[in-house]
Amino acid sequence: MSRADRERQMLDVAEEVFGERGYRDASMDEIAERCGVSKPMLYEYFGSKDGLLVACVRRSKAELLDATRTAMAGASDPEDVLWRGMVAYFTFVAAHSRPFAMLLREPAAASPAAAEAVEATRAQQGALISGALAAFAPGAPAEVIDAFTQIIVGGSERLAHWKTQRPEVSAEDAARYMTDFCWSGLSPYLRREDGGRSGVRTSGPSGGAGTP
Repeated sequence: MSRADRERQMLDVAEEVFGERGYRDASMDEIAERCGVSKPMLYEYFGSKDGLLVACVRRSKAELLDATRTAMAGASDPEDVLWRGMVAYFTFVAAHSRPFAMLLREPAAASPAAAEAVEATRAQQGALISGALAAFAPGAPAEVIDAFTQIIVGGSERLAHWKTQRPEVSAEDAARYMTDFCWSGLSPYLRREDGGRSGVRTSGPSGGAGTP
C-alpha cells in the first residue's frame, strides 16, 4: 500500500473511532489494530492522537470545500447558490455525522491546534456564504453581510447537529429550513427582477423551499 493510501486508510479508521468513542476514549491502540498497522507507525505519520484528529479535521475541511463549491458552481441563479450550498453541506455532514457530533460534544477535548482547524473550516465556509449573500443581496451593507454570514454558519452547525439525532430529516429538509430562515431575514435587502423588494421565498429549485 502506498503512503498516500495508507494515510487515507488511517484517517478513515480514526474518523470512525473518534466518532464511536469520542476523543478522550479513542485509543491509538484500537486505531492501529483496526488499520492493521503498528502503533509506532501511527505516531510516525501523525505524531500524536491530537495530530491524528487535526489531520482528520483538515481533510474534512478540504472535502467540504470541494463539495460545496462544486454544488454552488452548478447554480442557475443567485437564489439557487444558497440552496445548492446548503444541500451539499447537510449531505456532507450526514456522511460524517458521528465525528461531527463528537467535535460539537467535546469542543475542549483536544488541543488548540484541533480547535483552530475546526475554526478554519467555519471561516472557509463563511467566505463562500458571504460571497453568495453579496451576489443576491447587493444592496445589503457589509456589516449585514458579515452578521448574516455568522448567523448562517452557526445556525447551520446547530441544525446539522439537531439533524444527526433525527435520521428522518433529510439533507433537503434541513436545507429548506435554513434557506427559509435566510430568505425571511434577508427579504428587506433582496431585489426582484422588476427592481422592487422581494418577500420571503416560498418555492425553490428543489421543488419548494417552503416549510417541509
